[in-house]
Amino acid sequence: MKKDLLSIKDLTRDEILYLIERGLEFKKMGKRTDYRPLEGYVLGLLFDKASTRTRVSFEVAMIRLGGSTIFMRAEETQLSRDESLEDTARVLSRYLDCLAIRTYEQKRLEIIAEYSDIPVINALTDLYHPCQVLSDIMTVKEKKGRIDDLRIVWVGDGNNVANSWINLARILGFELIISCPKGYEPYEIREKTENVRIVYDPKEAVKDADVVNTDVWVSMGKEKEREERIRAFRGYQVNRELLSYAKKDCIVMHCLPAHRGEEITDDVIDGPNSVVFDQAENKLYLHQALLEMILIGRR
Repeated sequence: MKKDLLSIKDLTRDEILYLIERGLEFKKMGKRTDYRPLEGYVLGLLFDKASTRTRVSFEVAMIRLGGSTIFMRAEETQLSRDESLEDTARVLSRYLDCLAIRTYEQKRLEIIAEYSDIPVINALTDLYHPCQVLSDIMTVKEKKGRIDDLRIVWVGDGNNVANSWINLARILGFELIISCPKGYEPYEIREKTENVRIVYDPKEAVKDADVVNTDVWVSMGKEKEREERIRAFRGYQVNRELLSYAKKDCIVMHCLPAHRGEEITDDVIDGPNSVVFDQAENKLYLHQALLEMILIGRR
């Protein structure tokens, strides 16, 4: 039976831990070219939204494993002429071995997955970004050597990445604190879990944090709310002052792209606590592990 990844909730604890360790193994392999288990496989990338890291890391991951990719902008397909999602899914299933989708509504992704005979991967929706968070937690394990007893803090918008962090915390059990202005809480926070909580004061939230994580205040599709959001998030910037409340050896994460001077300052993103560019690099290795597991069941 095919394995979709529409949200972190589609994975078990064991599968997540496996992907972390396998991703780290791929990182050690580097550019080794003699391991090509996906030769002959084709990954389709169907994107409604712009992308740098997600697109490139998926394409390179597939190529390194011996496979190939086809990139499709949705507006350049028959979807732009009102072909149904159901028919598109049925047809692409006849050509491809796996489909990664970057779109707006989660429901759009779910419809394609329902009518596809091939695995479908969420490469970002407005609600969830599971692949991002998997590579993020891989980075935490790489830098901290552990996950279970860490205090991880999300500062900023309760967006798709925040929702995926909440899902991840519920499965793995680490402490997760969300710090955002009132009215910008993540969708997933509606379900109460002992190890996940909201702390509206960012200074209180990051106290003794092992990991401080942030993202842009104005996500794709929210541009009309820009001025309102900039006002609302004032005080939630990850800067040296805020970081002084966290542990001295805390790591700072940002899934990029960053709006420097808004949600994070230059001296933090380029500073000694930052693992932001290692975090971006790790998307490649996590995607290798994910594609291997989904396409050939390697575990």
